[in-house]
Amino acid sequence: MTPERLARIKQILNTRQPDLRVLTDQVHKPRNLSAIIRSCDAFGLANMHVVWPKEGFRAFRKTAGGSFHWVTTHTHPTMEHAVTELKAQGHKLYAAQLSDRAVDFREVDYTVPCTIIMGNEVDGVNPVTAEQADEHIVVPMMGMVESLNVSSACSIILSEAQRQRQQAGMFDQRRMPDEEYERLLFCWCQPTVRRYCDDRNLPYPPLDPETGDLVDGVGWMQDVRKLRANRPRWDDQPEGTEAH
Repeated sequence: MTPERLARIKQILNTRQPDLRVLTDQVHKPRNLSAIIRSCDAFGLANMHVVWPKEGFRAFRKTAGGSFHWVTTHTHPTMEHAVTELKAQGHKLYAAQLSDRAVDFREVDYTVPCTIIMGNEVDGVNPVTAEQADEHIVVPMMGMVESLNVSSACSIILSEAQRQRQQAGMFDQRRMPDEEYERLLFCWCQPTVRRYCDDRNLPYPPLDPETGDLVDGVGWMQDVRKLRANRPRWDDQPEGTEAH
């Protein structure tokens, strides 16, 4: 971990906006989802929420440009589950939806805790979720086509959210809670150790925030090896007993 790399990581974490989010309603094209993740990272979002299409999803890595490492993705089984959770956190819901009550995307307030809902490529935001949204927003079109690609529209809306928040000074100081900041600092500084711990359900070892290195990496690994060596194996059953 070079000092320049650590400084860059801290700079990004210090400007992340924990209460500005995107929720996708079964967007199914990998390139679109990956482009949305990339936009979330570019415009300072820490979190993205998704309801996967029924056929599942695989990030298109070339389009995402590695952004899935830098944006925490929260998955939900249904839109109802996602909307309930976000409303409980005090979020306004802005659905990108052409309707009679839709307003120009620049007319809503993005400085409040809010989530931008992007519908899928064919049907848009589902009717139940659209009804629950606080506002419907649209990007005005001046050409022959009626709408933009979902990932392009998301990027344009997020650029306005960023503009409003910059004018309000919301990027001038860290807004991320300490616990989330420390977790992400560890994950971004030590991705290999993070994967090792996550795969084995181990707590993360202490990190030196001044260097981005483990406080005692050698000692921690020795402790892990001792712990794993002392774990009972499936074939360590006493004679005469059966495994259940």
